[in-house]
Amino acid sequence: MFGRIARRYDLANHLLSGGADFLWRRRAAKIVEGWRPRRVLDLATGSGDLALAIQRRLPDATIIAADFSPEMLKVARSKGVRETVLADAMHLPFESGSFDCVTVAFGLRNMSDWNLALGETARVLSKDGHLLVLDFSLPVGTLRPTYRFYLHRCLPFLASLVTGQKSAYDYLGGSIEKFPSGEEMMRLIEESGFVNAAVQPLTGGIAAIYTAQTLRTL
Repeated sequence: MFGRIARRYDLANHLLSGGADFLWRRRAAKIVEGWRPRRVLDLATGSGDLALAIQRRLPDATIIAADFSPEMLKVARSKGVRETVLADAMHLPFESGSFDCVTVAFGLRNMSDWNLALGETARVLSKDGHLLVLDFSLPVGTLRPTYRFYLHRCLPFLASLVTGQKSAYDYLGGSIEKFPSGEEMMRLIEESGFVNAAVQPLTGGIAAIYTAQTLRTL
């Protein structure tokens, strides 16, 4: 599915989010910059937008962009992502403690086993390393029914005009409905080997940034 939409993936994201995805990634990259990591793994990098945003803020750091879609990685490299690796998030080809920071933007939701993926993420992080997850969520309050109508009725039709792949965006709405958010997501993260989980809602709760740390050595 991701291979089929790779060529038009960026255009669809920017149009269907009204450009908000630029702001969300910029916020995420600024958070990562504050941690001053030397080695960063951008997992499920897709077309590489978050990896590029981090590269711009941390030009001297090693940023490795990993994804299981070769078509997506080809797009990422064409945009200037320096290092890419074809990898399955459930079985990462990296040694334990290899990275100071792992980021996942709009990718954890698509993985078949969230606990296993987060556990692998914790494994490849150094002690006192940082995790950042950026993903969609469902807003609360009066915005929620309006957003759901857009998500299930409007977005798949508009996406089909841009990508020619309506089924991929029918899937998007269902995946967002099922994906844990808020307290539930923070609990999932901490159950997978992290501490100090926190959440920052974005754009009325349409998206959220989750951060956490691995256990500090004593």
